Amino acid sequence: MNLISFGKWPVDDVKVKDSGLVDYVTIKNVYVPRTGARYSRQKFHKSKVFIVERLINKLMVPGHRGKKHRITSYTVTGKSSQAYDAVEKAFTLIEERTKTNPVKVFVEALENAAPREEIISIEYGGARYPKAVDCSPQRRIDQALKYMVQGAYHRRFNTKKGIVQSLADEIIAAHQRSPASNAIAKKLEIERQADASR
Repeated sequence: MNLISFGKWPVDDVKVKDSGLVDYVTIKNVYVPRTGARYSRQKFHKSKVFIVERLINKLMVPGHRGKKHRITSYTVTGKSSQAYDAVEKAFTLIEERTKTNPVKVFVEALENAAPREEIISIEYGGARYPKAVDCSPQRRIDQALKYMVQGAYHRRFNTKKGIVQSLADEIIAAHQRSPASNAIAKKLEIERQADASR
């Protein structure tokens, strides 16, 4: 049996159902999802990186919400060992709760949370107006990962809940397409705005 990340979960049965994301969600047999930026100088290097490693990388640098860097401590230090441990424990928690391969749950959650449309601002004659555009596959994954991680950090902010539990909650909620997931809520909001600005 082939083993996946953390030497625990097989990936043979994990498939990407969204045909637009198949080439951009890499699922391969790796024992430790940590390449140390091996692909960083290659074009479209993110597409070749194992999707769980991309989650670990995003956990280290989650970006900002509303142009303010609110999240600055603990797992957001750039230390890969902390992010690695947090993802491994979160996946173990997901497996306990769902009785399913956590990598499969995560990939399905990612597909559910990936927005299909976005809003851009066009300036014409001194006036700005929004316009709906299709979202590229690579950006769909980037946005879904960003919203998942930011939702997990937001859920644990000023509470006793740790990042492990909040990340597991976020992934399970996205897997179930629940609006309690930050990623699903943001996707619905963006697509609703795009629909209104056609």
